[in-house]
Amino acid sequence: MSDLLLDVSQMRETHARVDRTYAPDALPSDTDVYRIAAPVSLRCEVRRNRQQYRLVGRLKATLELDCSRCMEAFPLAVDEALDVLFLPQSENTGEGERAIEDDDLSTAYYQDQVLDLGQLMQEQFYLVVPMKPLCGEGCKGLCPVCGTNFNTGTCQCHPTWVDPRLAVLEQLKKDK
Repeated sequence: MSDLLLDVSQMRETHARVDRTYAPDALPSDTDVYRIAAPVSLRCEVRRNRQQYRLVGRLKATLELDCSRCMEAFPLAVDEALDVLFLPQSENTGEGERAIEDDDLSTAYYQDQVLDLGQLMQEQFYLVVPMKPLCGEGCKGLCPVCGTNFNTGTCQCHPTWVDPRLAVLEQLKKDK
C-alpha cells in the first residue's frame, strides 16, 4: 500500500498519530498551477468515532508558482492547519444541486477503509494557491511588445493601446 494511503482498518485505538514527510516527487501535483519544491511534512492525529475519522493537524510545504505578471517562478510557503472529517463513501449520496457550505469544505470521503492523504494534501495546495499569484506586490510585469521583464530591466518600446471602438473617432480627428 502506498505511503499516501492510510489504512484505518488497522486502527485499534480511537486515535492514532501520523507523522510523515514526503519527497516532492512522491505527491501528485498540477504543474500548470504549482510545483512542489521541497519535502512535505504532514503531522496530524486521526480520531475514530464509529465509521467517521477526524484528521486534525498541520501540513507544511514549499510550493513553486509562476507569477501572473512577470511569469517568473517564486516560492510559496505553506503552513496550513487541517481539520477534516472523513465519512464513508456510502454517505456521499450526491443529492443533486445545492449550495456549498463551510462544512462541505472540511468533509472528505473514503472507501475500503483507506484515507487518501495524497488527495487531501493536493486539495489543500489548490486551496492555498492565490487566483493571481504574484512574486511581489510591486511586480511590474512584462512589456507587451518585446517581453522584457520590467522587474529586471527596461526597454525602448512605447506600447499604446487604442480602443478599437474609438478608432473611427481617431480617423475623424486625423481627417480634419
